[in-house]
Amino acid sequence: MSDNPAGLVEDSSVYRTLLESTKAIPWKINWRTMRFEYIGPQIEALLGWPQDSWLTVDDWATRMHPEDRERVVNFCVSQSEAGVDHEADYRALTERGEYVWLRDVVHVLRDDNGDVEALIGFMFDISERKKTEDELVALQKKLEEYSYKDGLTGVANRRMFDTVMNENWNDAIRHQSSLSVILLDIDNFKAYNDLNGHLQGDECLKRIATLLENGAQRPRDFVARFGGEEFVIILPETDTPAAISVAERCRQLLLEEQLPQGDSPHSKQVTMSMGIGTVIPSRHDRIADFLDLVDQRLYKAKRDGRNRIVFD
Repeated sequence: MSDNPAGLVEDSSVYRTLLESTKAIPWKINWRTMRFEYIGPQIEALLGWPQDSWLTVDDWATRMHPEDRERVVNFCVSQSEAGVDHEADYRALTERGEYVWLRDVVHVLRDDNGDVEALIGFMFDISERKKTEDELVALQKKLEEYSYKDGLTGVANRRMFDTVMNENWNDAIRHQSSLSVILLDIDNFKAYNDLNGHLQGDECLKRIATLLENGAQRPRDFVARFGGEEFVIILPETDTPAAISVAERCRQLLLEEQLPQGDSPHSKQVTMSMGIGTVIPSRHDRIADFLDLVDQRLYKAKRDGRNRIVFD
């Protein structure tokens, strides 16, 4: 077969036409000089930088988001030095000062001695894909929030309470610290609903949830809706006197709220009863037994006249 230089030139022209007609942006870097030997003209349409302005790898690195630069450059250099094909996602700076998400897919080309000779690859615009991924992550986060949040009041639900209670219980065992729980119930809430209607009852629950969060003021204090008209407050590293103080503050906040009970024969305004338990748990103790004790104290508060706190 005879040599055909004209045919080779024609083939090369065809290949270049094919490469430059795709949305993917082809490029080649000489590993020894760290200079671009080629980059597709599509780069200008995407990022705004002229094709002939891509001279060295410094142009690639400096046109990358500062938060991505060190991670991506170090990764690509280490993979290239090892002769490993790789890909990297990063935000590329446009000439207008905006950022576009790119994915670089890199093939390491070796010479006859096995040494790295060049890097060839494609840049892909993945901005829409990243936007979709971010939206999915945000949606997933929102769904997780919904799964742990009471839909009516906005405080944590029983599922989240179980998780947080277990975490605080284990912490208290590990550090041998006091853990207090306040279980509370809105007095005569069925009668309130019957007199005022369920919509007004829902509003009452929302307002009480808010004031409980205001009453439990420390960052680690935790408020949840336990079920129905019952709420619960977890107070880590809190002894009985301190827990009583929190409970009394919540009770006073409700009295100051002055939610009218309506024509109820029980009370002129909405009140609540509370049971408090404090424990320094050991590994032999059970959460269920402790919560049962707190529940018994709540029941005693309601049995003894409501609108009161029972802690022993």
